[in-house]
Amino acid sequence: MTSTDNSLTVLTERATPAVILVDPQLGENIGMVARAMLNCGLNDLRLVRPRDGWPNARAISAASGADSVIEGAQLFSTTEDAITDLSFLYAATARDRHMTKRVVTPDACARQIRAIGSTGCGILFGGEAKGLTNDDIALADTILMVPLNPGFTSLNLSQAVLLAAYEWYKLGDNTPEDILAMQSSRPANKRELSGLFEHLESALDASGFFHVREKKPIMSRNLRNLLHRAAPTEQEVRTLRGIIKSLFNHHG
Repeated sequence: MTSTDNSLTVLTERATPAVILVDPQLGENIGMVARAMLNCGLNDLRLVRPRDGWPNARAISAASGADSVIEGAQLFSTTEDAITDLSFLYAATARDRHMTKRVVTPDACARQIRAIGSTGCGILFGGEAKGLTNDDIALADTILMVPLNPGFTSLNLSQAVLLAAYEWYKLGDNTPEDILAMQSSRPANKRELSGLFEHLESALDASGFFHVREKKPIMSRNLRNLLHRAAPTEQEVRTLRGIIKSLFNHHG
């Protein structure tokens, strides 16, 4: 799914957790990680020993416009060097490493990072082939594990980053749960819905639709319930009334 409005300013928060990729292999995967990060407003990308070198043209191409993340990526030779300024570190892994460490879900991780304030927090992600080493995980305070189908927990690198980043982003997002509230036309009010129904009922009466008169009350209630379930916007109500008027005038 691709949707980018180039007229809008790319938004990132001032303080965001760092995403640290340890031994990433393909430039394309780094680019897709950058894309996932910017989708969620993250901008601090750190690379430890990328196999195919850095900068990487394939990463830029795969980033699909997330150039600011790619251009700001920092390069390190060791995991220790990449985390020196961080106070709280999570290590993302799908395997039980038999270490005595706290294990949290992406949701819990995001809430903890938000509570801390994001500055000084980071999440380690391992390379595509083997993930993080035990030595890398030993550097972390907490393990981040995504609860998935126990029979198949495999994620690609950008998917893993997106899952963690999105949970963090959601906690700072004010998008209404009801998507209708995002539309340019507001939801129709009860007066407008009632006017639509009365208009429809009048047209159906005139056309002979209610030819079995004793069934009209039930059919009318069913139609009214249908219109309420549809939850049309004010613009949609006007469109429907225009359709009814056109059809009634044409056949009248």
